[in-house]
Amino acid sequence: MSADTDERLAQLEIKISYLEDLVDTLNTMVVKQHDQIAMLIHEVSRLRQHQDDSQPPGFRSLRDELPPHY
Repeated sequence: MSADTDERLAQLEIKISYLEDLVDTLNTMVVKQHDQIAMLIHEVSRLRQHQDDSQPPGFRSLRDELPPHY
């Protein structure tokens, strides 16, 4: 192989090693985000269940929902 081909091959190997490191880093971030999303979904479900349990079913007036500045 020529010197030019060897240099190009070396540069490609360097780029591939950087890309592999980047993919590993991004994969770690995706796994962490997946765990956080699963935890948040569980927490929202728990809060909705708690809200449904604490409020008696029945008539709700829209006036009760107005913010205090009205």
